[in-house]
Amino acid sequence: MKRRRMLNGLKAAQDLGDYADVPVLPANVDPQAHLSRNTVAQPFWLICGKDNVLAQLSGTAVVHLKETSVLRFSMEIGDHVYIPAGTPHRIVPTEEGVQLRYKARVPGLEGVAWYCPGCDRELHRVEWDTADTISQQAYYDACAEFNEKDTLRHCEGCGTTHDPVDLTPFSAWTDIAHSLEAEPTTT
Repeated sequence: MKRRRMLNGLKAAQDLGDYADVPVLPANVDPQAHLSRNTVAQPFWLICGKDNVLAQLSGTAVVHLKETSVLRFSMEIGDHVYIPAGTPHRIVPTEEGVQLRYKARVPGLEGVAWYCPGCDRELHRVEWDTADTISQQAYYDACAEFNEKDTLRHCEGCGTTHDPVDLTPFSAWTDIAHSLEAEPTTT
C-alpha cells in the first residue's frame, strides 16, 4: 500500500488482512497510523514499548487488557482506547471492523505473549526491537514457534495446553514485512 498524507481508511482496508498493522502515513510522520481490517481474534497479546491509541473506524470489538485497572473496553465506531506502554492487550472483534493504531514513528521494543486459558499464567513471550525487525514478520515467526513447540503451549501451573494458532487469517504478514523492508528509509 502506498503511503500518503490522506487516504480513505475504509477503502484502503478492504485489501488488508487481519492485524496487518500497515503504516499508512508518510514515513516521517509522528505519530504514525497503522491500518488493519480485523475479522478474528488477535492470536496473541500485543505489548508495545511505547504508548499507543486504537481508533475504531468501522465494526465493533472488545479490547482486553492485562495489568491495568480496566481489563476490557468495548469499542464502537468512533471510539478510541489509550494503551499505556508495556500493557499486554488483545483485540477481539465482535463484528468485522477497521482499526487505526497510532504509535510512535520509531516504536522501539514490541512483543507478543500468550497466557494459559486455564489459569491465566504467562506461557510464552517474544520481544524484538522494531529498528531491527519488522513487526509483521515477528508476529508470524512468534506464532510459528508457538505452534511448533508443545512445551511453549503447555502450562506448568495447571497443566492446560493452549491451542495452536491458526495462521490462515494472517497469511499476509510476511508479504507486508517484505514490502516494508523494501521501502526507502527516512530519518
